[in-house]
Amino acid sequence: MNKAFFLDRDGTINVEIGYLHEAEKTQLLPRVAEAIELIHRAGYLAIVVTNQSGVAKKMYPVDNIHEVHARIQRDLLAFSPQAVIDAWYYCPHDPKITGECSCRKPLPGMLVKAAADFGVDPGESFMIGDRMSDVNAGISAGCAGVCMVTTGDGNIQDADDASVVLAPDLYSAVEKLLKTR
Repeated sequence: MNKAFFLDRDGTINVEIGYLHEAEKTQLLPRVAEAIELIHRAGYLAIVVTNQSGVAKKMYPVDNIHEVHARIQRDLLAFSPQAVIDAWYYCPHDPKITGECSCRKPLPGMLVKAAADFGVDPGESFMIGDRMSDVNAGISAGCAGVCMVTTGDGNIQDADDASVVLAPDLYSAVEKLLKTR
């Protein structure tokens, strides 16, 4: 079986600006490309799982999500040819508009689907995000470890569970989680 780092997007990989849907406004956070390289060197897949309720709210079409992802990938590859995101998963739902779904974090649906698609063992994998909804999705999916980074909008005070690793950025989070293996 494969193992993966499941990564939130906004506030973890790129600067959180709220409903990012314009590729030209994408800005990577520091050391993200290095973090993706480290993930791959350690034998893990890098899989993004992101809530994108702006689609349900009709703020932007799904095509904009793909354009942002292509821009992030291009920017990562400009730093290093090894800084490749292996897969992108997104939840376009908003429970108030589309009703409940199983993919919107904190539910583990995107992680479960990615694990099935790529033969990933969640018990050998990790989840990193900037909000408790990211962390809780990882816990619900049965990830070996979860980490909250302080680079986004999440309230670090919410991370009172001793099993939640705290880190200042994605690179530090990957380093810390790898040391637990």
